[in-house]
Amino acid sequence: MTPLDAAEGQQRPRDLDQTLPEDQGHAIDRDQDQDQSQDQNRDQTQNRGSDPALIEGFWERARAAVPTLPADLPEVWAFGATRAQADDLLALVLDGTKTGTASSLWDLEAAGERLPEPGDPSIVLDGEGLPRAVIITTAVRVTPFGAVDEEHARAEGEGDLTLRAWREIHERFWRTHAESERGFAPDMPVVCERFVLAYAEPAAEER
Repeated sequence: MTPLDAAEGQQRPRDLDQTLPEDQGHAIDRDQDQDQSQDQNRDQTQNRGSDPALIEGFWERARAAVPTLPADLPEVWAFGATRAQADDLLALVLDGTKTGTASSLWDLEAAGERLPEPGDPSIVLDGEGLPRAVIITTAVRVTPFGAVDEEHARAEGEGDLTLRAWREIHERFWRTHAESERGFAPDMPVVCERFVLAYAEPAAEER
């Protein structure tokens, strides 16, 4: 992805050999404060290079628990631009707070990524690059930055859940972490994605 959440505007990192910079700025999703722009997450998030065997084993367990999941391995990525952001945004997904994410269409185009589609499953990694969850895209729409609404802002689950916070977090994220040379613009096209959590596993230390 490309998904990043603005904490969302991520590039949906799909390749397991990509690395999550230690502190580069996953600032997409949550700011920890708002650096949360992590979702943009999908688009700018990079994987740490998880062991393919771990990913395959996780997918087998997920399919055993959710038989409707496809046999083919889906995209694998993490939210945000840093390890901390990946963990923070994932936590919001796991507790049910985050059910949406946003990506820059310009970033997806720059990275040669396709638009997500309803029904697409994804494996979401934590900050250590370990598979923790499977989400399934339920809706996708492309809209100008200024036209993103309150409902979507709440679905992303970041900051105080207001549209104002969403705009501040995502503008900061795209100005800092955009993959496209066009960066941020008030009328830039934003890919607003909604998803459901289909499967999750606890962190290794919690097992």
